[in-house]
Amino acid sequence: MRNRYAMRGIIFVVLILMAVLLVQSSRLDKRIAAADQQISELDSQTKSEEKRTDEIKDLQDYMQSDEYKEQVARDKLGMVKDGEIIFKESDGN
Repeated sequence: MRNRYAMRGIIFVVLILMAVLLVQSSRLDKRIAAADQQISELDSQTKSEEKRTDEIKDLQDYMQSDEYKEQVARDKLGMVKDGEIIFKESDGN
């Protein structure tokens, strides 16, 4: 009789422990899924930033080129090459 109560007690404790483990396992699965999603988003952001870095590098290279310097000299400073003729529109008066 005493053995039966002890066995039932042990079985009850084991069942409680299993239930607790199942609940904890479910919570961990949700946390893992959330972490995986965050990793995916961060990977996407990393790729976007790498692309942006490449675009900035290309712009930097262009801004150091003679072509850019010539464009700025023409547009901002109104400079022309030797022998070039500049035509300007009249005001219409």
